[in-house]
Amino acid sequence: MAATTKPAAYPVEKPDADWQKELTREQYMVLRKHATERAGTSPLNKEYGKGDYVCAGCGHPLFDSTTKFDSGTGWPSFWEPKAEAVGTTEDRSFFMRRVEVHCANCGGHLGHVFDDGPQPTGLRYCMNGAAMKFLKEE
Repeated sequence: MAATTKPAAYPVEKPDADWQKELTREQYMVLRKHATERAGTSPLNKEYGKGDYVCAGCGHPLFDSTTKFDSGTGWPSFWEPKAEAVGTTEDRSFFMRRVEVHCANCGGHLGHVFDDGPQPTGLRYCMNGAAMKFLKEE
């Protein structure tokens, strides 16, 4: 899987101080500073209701619950994002080469995508639960 390049600007951009005020510390560290939550700590990992997963920073729809699966990794995992919901970039941190996933609307760091997921895509979008909110279908 090839990484795309980040755009020069996102539809939603805010000063860092605003992000710090609007997000919890964990959300801020994950979305804006590229941190990773500890495996198994997000309640969204065990959420299997019908609905949409949206960016915790800007509310942009990211994943439909029908694409979620239990990867056994301790992080919410999906085999496909919604159309034009995310972007990807190459991540060379920690002496590894990975593909980072970010919100296409605000640029917030969501997690990484790997090519060891289920069909039909064969991809595993391994996301930080702190980077998302779940909107349950009623």
